[in-house]
Amino acid sequence: MNAYQHYRDRGFAILSVSIDTDKNKWKEAIEKDGITWTQVSDLQGHKGDVHLKYGITSIPANFLIDPEGVVIAKDLKGEFLNRELEKLFLTPQQ
Repeated sequence: MNAYQHYRDRGFAILSVSIDTDKNKWKEAIEKDGITWTQVSDLQGHKGDVHLKYGITSIPANFLIDPEGVVIAKDLKGEFLNRELEKLFLTPQQ
C-alpha cells in the first residue's frame, strides 16, 4: 500500500503540479501511471509559477506542507517519507 492510500483517510492529500508543456502527453502519463489524486498544470514547463516559486531544481520534487501551509519537509521519498508521515499521523489510540 502506498503512502497516499494509507493516509488519505486521515487527512493526507497530494496535489501534483506538472511541469509538462504538452497537454496530451501529460494526460497520457496520468492515465498510464494510474494516478488518482489531484493533478494540475499551467503547461508552462520550467517557467511555471509553482516551479519558480518553490525553487524546484529537479523532478520529481515533493513538499510536505502542514495544515497551516508551512513547508515542513522537502523531497522525502520511500522510507523517509513513510517515517515522517507515521510521526505526523500517529494518534494516541495507536
